[in-house]
Amino acid sequence: MRIDKLIANLGYGSRKEVKKILKNGSVTVNGKTVKDAKVHVDTGNDSIMILGEEIHYKEFIYLMMNKPPGVISATEDSRDETVVDLLAHADMVYTPFPVGRLDKDTEGFLLLTNDGQLAHQLLSPKKNVPKTYFAVINTEVTAEDVEEFKKGVTLDDGYHTKPGELKVLKSGLRSDIELTITEGKFHQVKRMFEAVGKKVIYLKRISMGPLKLDDSLSLGEYRELSEEEINLLKEYRNE
Repeated sequence: MRIDKLIANLGYGSRKEVKKILKNGSVTVNGKTVKDAKVHVDTGNDSIMILGEEIHYKEFIYLMMNKPPGVISATEDSRDETVVDLLAHADMVYTPFPVGRLDKDTEGFLLLTNDGQLAHQLLSPKKNVPKTYFAVINTEVTAEDVEEFKKGVTLDDGYHTKPGELKVLKSGLRSDIELTITEGKFHQVKRMFEAVGKKVIYLKRISMGPLKLDDSLSLGEYRELSEEEINLLKEYRNE
């Protein structure tokens, strides 16, 4: 990669500012000062220092976030705070985007990446990637509901969902449940419960495919995925 493109990609400034950084002798490659913007570097092997700091460039970034309520799953919005707004500048420069969406008031597992191929793989309806949610329901959830969800339910627009796996954790005046679905229709979990005459009053996604939400992440916090987790996502097949 050209050294000026690498510096710009890392968020060090505009093309003009990058040229200035190079001209000032602030960039070294393997201990040698580089001033020519056209010089190519090997991002995997060369030792690159900018303004005295060694940099480690990567093509892709993979982040797991515990999305807080009140924040929307988008890269930008004129009115509301987005999940990208929660990122540190060092991560934002890779221009990651949310893989799928969580409703504004929904919490939990959200993957952000700039790897379009992986995002497509995880979101493709043909892949049937399961997503599991924890929810609090405003009334009793019954064995009949479990059976209804197994067959799929008809939403308000006439769409009949794929089967969902509903587990009742606690049933009563309010019920705690876990629901696993392989689709991502608009407000799907809420609309599935509305189809059986019930209302979701709290919703949190706890897993996607092979990955579960890291319990150590507070609302609004995120971390990079490990190599092992990235490989689990890339190799995931839901037979």
